[in-house]
Amino acid sequence: MSKIRLYLDEDTPRKALIKALRNAGFDLITTSEANNLSQSDDEQLIWATQQSRVIYTYNAKDFCRLHSIYMAEERTHTGIIVSERQSYSVGVQLRAIERLISTLSAAEIINQLVFLGTYIQEN
Repeated sequence: MSKIRLYLDEDTPRKALIKALRNAGFDLITTSEANNLSQSDDEQLIWATQQSRVIYTYNAKDFCRLHSIYMAEERTHTGIIVSERQSYSVGVQLRAIERLISTLSAAEIINQLVFLGTYIQEN
């Protein structure tokens, strides 16, 4: 079971989140690090798929639309994780991503659109 490798869309540039994910041992790269700033959402998803990475984004509207297009055209992507709210704290996002990655493998998230809120446990 291979682990999900993340690609953070340019709308998720919170340095604290990136640091927290890396400190937790996640394999991730940002659009800036990949020299993909200002690429279209479709180009970002293509790049993520070519690199076997799952894109993590706050851009629900555009990536939900892209996912629908991919499914209608029977195209494959390596997975999309959407955070419905940018207001989730770094800790909440980190714990939710940990739950998600401990639940799904890289193979299981292929062609899936996953909402981070599904993995958030409010105490």
